[in-house]
Parts: sequence; C-alpha cells; structure tokens
Amino acid sequence: MTELYLVRHGETEWNAARRIQGRTDIPLNDTGRRQAREAAELLARRSWHGVYASPLDRAHETAEIIAARLGLDGVTDIDALIERDYGEAEGMGFDEIEALYPEGVRAPGQETREEVAARVVPALLELAERHPGERLVIVSHGGAIRSVLQTAEPGTQHPRITNASVHSFRVEDGALRLIAFDDPIEEESLLTEGGDLDAQNAVEAAEDGA
Repeated sequence: MTELYLVRHGETEWNAARRIQGRTDIPLNDTGRRQAREAAELLARRSWHGVYASPLDRAHETAEIIAARLGLDGVTDIDALIERDYGEAEGMGFDEIEALYPEGVRAPGQETREEVAARVVPALLELAERHPGERLVIVSHGGAIRSVLQTAEPGTQHPRITNASVHSFRVEDGALRLIAFDDPIEEESLLTEGGDLDAQNAVEAAEDGA
C-alpha cells in the first residue's frame, strides 16, 4: 500500500485575476508562496519518502518549498502531472469563458476530463508501484487533481480544490482510493483564518484548472 498526498499549487497572479491558466506557465505570487509554506507546515507532521511535481513552475516551486521544509532532497518532475490543456480558453477571464463557452461547450484544443485522467491516473499508479509502502507528496493542479477524484469516486461531486490544499489517496491492489478530501492532517485546517476563498479560487468554480 502506498499513500499519495496530492497538493494543488499555491496562488498565482492569474488565479487572483480569475484567469484560466492551464498549460500557461505562470509563477507563484507572494500569497502562493505563503500558502506553500503553510502546506509544508501541515505536511511536516508526518514522515515522507519523496516529493514529486508537475513541471510547470507554479507546481514545481510549491513542491520545492514543501520538500525543503520536510528535509527531503530535491523534487522530481513528472510530465504527466501537468495541468489540463484549456486550448484557446487559456488566458481568458471567468466571465469571458462563460460567455464564449457555456456549460457543455469545450474551447478548441481543450482536453476532456477523460483525457486528463488517462494520463494522470496511470502516472500515479506507476509511481505507487515503484514506491510500495511509502508516503509521497505530489504537487499538481486543480484540473489534474479533479480527474483523480473522479476516477477514485465516480459520480461524487467534491467541493472546490483550493490553492495549496491537500488531498490524500491510498493505492491498494492497483486502484486509487480517497482517504480524505482537504485532508486536515491531525485535524488542523490548512486554510488561513479569514481567507477569501471565493476570490482566491474563482476560476475553479468553472473549471478547476488554473
């Protein structure tokens, strides 16, 4: 059995501006770095064997901040953990997306959720197979994590995946099982008091993926 703790990257300026990022490589802002440090403190309550990440800068930097706090050497990037490709919608604001591509309409070039799951889930299962009995931190993106949730619990509608939130999974018999959405790790919440979640994660109300 392997435990995988999936962490969404910290906030970027495009998150704050309610813009779809997808594969666009936007770095963390100062809030995002603070969120990464908070996630690292939360995760530091347990022991870990490694930290992995999407190669996009916002995920990799979040992972580096976490790895440093956990006393682990380096972060290994896995290309398959990259965010959902939103095609021509990338860079657009939330309101513009709603106007041009209402629910059920995909932007040209946009990956389906099934396509995202088809690359993310096998990558996680392969990682678990290579690290039996270990506990790993994996930093990725809202859309990618959503695809894992929908694979582990099809038909369940989970809430927003907030920046720097932690979601724990167990891999048993080659299958992903959700341990906890927004895992509090020792019953303490990751989220900062007074955080404006609606502003911070407005894009995710539409498509998770920023």
